[in-house]
Amino acid sequence: MYLNSYKELKVWQKSIELVKEVYKITNQFPSNETYGLSIQMRRAAISIPSNIAEGYLRKNLKEYLQFLRVSYSSSAELETQIIIAKDLYKKINY
Repeated sequence: MYLNSYKELKVWQKSIELVKEVYKITNQFPSNETYGLSIQMRRAAISIPSNIAEGYLRKNLKEYLQFLRVSYSSSAELETQIIIAKDLYKKINY
């Protein structure tokens, strides 16, 4: 099956939804987190679909796989930050 765009990739679509959820959650953080954990979580989340898209457009399998590894690493970074956030801000529905 040939895809016309990275936007057809389920993983890209789901990662866009993840970004939106991260924004909803971090909007509930206290104002003192504006430039701390909140921004780190947003950047890590945004990095996931961004790297999938950039790698896809490289049209080179080796480069694409490298960008997917970067995206996967960003997901681990975000997971770690969510664990921290859950411990700090227990009243938020994650």
